[in-house]
This record gives sequence, structure tokens and C-alpha cells, in this order.
Amino acid sequence: MRCRPDTSPEDHRRVLELLAGFTPQVQPLPPLAALAQVKGSLRFFSVDAGELARRFRVQGLIQVGVDTHISVADTWATAATASARVGPSGVLHLPDHRAVDSFLGPLPIQALHGIGPAQARQLEAYGLHTIAALAAMPEPVVCRILGGKAGRTLLDRARGIDPRAVAVHRMPESTSASFAFDRDMYDPVLVRAALLDLAVTLAGRIRSRAQIARGLTLTVRLAGGATAQRTKRLPIPSAHTDDLRTGTLRLLDSMAFQRARIRRLTLIAEDLRPVEEGPGTQLSLDRAREMRLRLEPVMDELNARYGHRVAGPAAAYRRAS
Repeated sequence: MRCRPDTSPEDHRRVLELLAGFTPQVQPLPPLAALAQVKGSLRFFSVDAGELARRFRVQGLIQVGVDTHISVADTWATAATASARVGPSGVLHLPDHRAVDSFLGPLPIQALHGIGPAQARQLEAYGLHTIAALAAMPEPVVCRILGGKAGRTLLDRARGIDPRAVAVHRMPESTSASFAFDRDMYDPVLVRAALLDLAVTLAGRIRSRAQIARGLTLTVRLAGGATAQRTKRLPIPSAHTDDLRTGTLRLLDSMAFQRARIRRLTLIAEDLRPVEEGPGTQLSLDRAREMRLRLEPVMDELNARYGHRVAGPAAAYRRAS
């Protein structure tokens, strides 16, 4: 199950709570997806897995207001591959191995769940452009191209084989902030200023909750409706604006945009934990950083007393007053 890219973490959590009413076997996949094992629920609801998925999708639209894309298959990798190609119905059901083969076979090699761009290029260099072509290759040949473990794993997935089970666990807490430009934005200075503002907002929010973040996810919506997304684990869990700013700008740089027309930015601070689980106060030899860290509690107090954005980094203000 995948939620739309503009779904907030709070709505994603509500979707997961709704999904838990259909089956207790749910594995959250932050930021906006989940796996569910529904085999034990089919007798209770007296429907097949495809119909159960359609019922869940309708309830998600009605009760939560979130559109989801759902694929039903007998393995994790096949379902993940199919969930990106469900079509206008929003649900794709692959009931047996024959259906899996006919679906996976014609897809381009880069569509296979878990394959990286470099691995796809390696396979294409050997003339393997579709998943069916990969599935038909002998294992020793694929392992020679990609390496032993990676080759066996991707070959199995191309053949619809994936032994991984759904691992039930609690959804890590997260929080998000978004900024929508009122026109297509080309100016990298204004884009980075908007991102810094989001990092400032999230950092202040999680500090007020006595939490720290272990990861960041940046979603960029482009003018044509396409989205790009990157996730990064922070080297050290933190709630400092300085750390979130650095991580956020690195995420943007990793997307390597060239004059992209940007419409909306969404930043998510993920895997929030109590501040007591953090590394504690560490002395830095960077004097400028130490000064910024000293200013943080002062700015937090000013913003709490007089309102958001009364005080903050100058670069986060997109227009002079």
C-alpha cells in the first residue's frame, strides 16, 4: 500500500490505523507505505484479497481522505513493484504465479523492486532490458554480472520469489512541514531559503516536544506533477536546527536539479525519539556552530512568546520587510 506523495505523516498514521482494522499483520514502511499480510483476514471478511484491498481503499478515501495505491501479490517484492503501476482503479490484484509472470515480464529492468540505477545499467549493458529477460538468465551469469548475493536476490525477485515475511512493528513517530510556491520556482536561492525555513520549523517543533530526529525525508513536487524524494539518516540523532539544515540541503543537492520548476517542498523529520535517547551535549570545536547552538534556546523562547518566525536564521526569510 502506497499513499499519495503529498500525504502528511499524521494522515499516513491514520491510514495505518485503518489498515490495522483489516489485519493485525501490518508493517509500516516510512515515509508513506506499508505491507500487510491479509491471508488470515479473508475468511473473516468472506472476500478475496483483491476485494478486501478495494474495500480498504474506499474506506481510506471516505474516512481519512487519503488516496492509496494497493497491489496484492504473494510476495513482498512483487507487491512493491506492482504498487507503482496499479492504474486508474488504484488496486492491482495478481492472484497467482501466472499473473505475476505476465505482469512482471514486460516491465523495464529498472522497475524491479530493490534494483539500483547502477545495477540496471550493468544488466542493460548485457542486453537485459526487461524483467523477463533477467528471469530467463542462468543464476551463475547474473551473479557474475552483479555479484553473488545481489545477483541471486534480484534474479529471485524477477521470478516472483521473495521469502521475506511481513514484520509487524510500531510506526516510528514523525512530523512534517510543507511550503508551496505560488508560481513555478527556478531560483535556487529562494528554494534553499524555503527549505531552511522548513528545517527551522521542524527543529523548533521537535525541541518543544523534547524529541530528537534520526532521519529526514525531502519530497519535491515539480510543475508537471512529478515528484522526487530522498531520505537520509542523520549521522547523530538531533533536534538542532544546524543539523537538520545541513541534512536537508544535502538531500536537495543529491537530487541534482538543473533549472527544475519546483511547486512544493515537504520535509519530514522521521523516527522521532525522546531526547534522553540522544547522545547528550557534545563540545564542538566549530565556534560558529557553538554560537548558533547557544542562540537556539533564546530564539525558541522568543518564538514561543511572540509567535513563529519572530526570530530565526536570516537566510530563511525570503523577502525583506
